[in-house]
Amino acid sequence: MIRKIITTGDGSKTIQVQDWNEQYHSIHGAVNEAYHVFIDKGFSYLTNEAISILEIGFGTGLNALITLIEAEKNSRLVDYTGIEAYPITIEEILQLDYIATLKAEAFSNAFSEMHRSAWENKIRLTPHFSFSKQKKDFLDISESNLYNLIYFDAFGARVQPELWTEIIFEKMYNALTENGVLVTYSAKGSVRRAMQSVGFVVERLPGPPGKREMLRALKVSG
Repeated sequence: MIRKIITTGDGSKTIQVQDWNEQYHSIHGAVNEAYHVFIDKGFSYLTNEAISILEIGFGTGLNALITLIEAEKNSRLVDYTGIEAYPITIEEILQLDYIATLKAEAFSNAFSEMHRSAWENKIRLTPHFSFSKQKKDFLDISESNLYNLIYFDAFGARVQPELWTEIIFEKMYNALTENGVLVTYSAKGSVRRAMQSVGFVVERLPGPPGKREMLRALKVSG
């Protein structure tokens, strides 16, 4: 697939997959979307001092980077796992230039190590942030009762509908601890119904710039 770097509405960059006319982040603002969906409605919503996070679609590493920054800012222990079937290149990472965009030079080495580290190898990037990444298909996820929070950031259902099914969300439900949370930029009715069918309690929330709504799904006891 042909990929190119584009600039989004808030001045931050993302990758566009030209074959699909699909982007890794919102064209209205990659950084704004990441903070709104995953930090404000996910990471900050939970009050755990120590939190285990699974990202579905590690991609450019933007969500992981801003979570690392927030973990250090708030002294929260984070154990972060990113799943990615089709990794991007180091050259693309350099072109995206997220460290400069976020004025996060203090985390430059940690972000570089995040991308250069070996797959399946857990490393401590900062005093509060441990990280590992797994190169595999989302259907191969089999963890149970492990994560407090899931960032569900797969490509949209328009281009990869198989990633937004009951089968996938059952895996997400099983992977979460009791009272765990899943957040995603999607607000499609079919996605909400798939989540509800496997046991999630689903909330519609205001979306990031350019989207009216997003979804937050809760694994609630009882």
